[in-house]
Amino acid sequence: MTTDNLSIQLFRWISTLEAISFLVLLFIAMPLKYIWEIPEYVRIIGMAHGILFILYLLGGFWMFKKLNWSVKTLFIVFLSSVLPFGPFVVERRYLPKS
Repeated sequence: MTTDNLSIQLFRWISTLEAISFLVLLFIAMPLKYIWEIPEYVRIIGMAHGILFILYLLGGFWMFKKLNWSVKTLFIVFLSSVLPFGPFVVERRYLPKS
């Protein structure tokens, strides 16, 4: 496996984990906090999601340089980080098939 393929695969993993952590935060942890008054999960999942979010943004910039993305594509990748299911779209649309 080449270095470029490894970089893309690593970003793909970070992207998937970031998307899943965001969905878990929105649809499991937040309802537990606001409906059933169990805030502990928001702290735990929120911290994991925050770390993955930062890694996703750094990885997006890394892919911008490696894959010669346009600034428009980089903007779309960054915008997708705040949308549920957004990173899944980025993986399918902007990353080369492995």
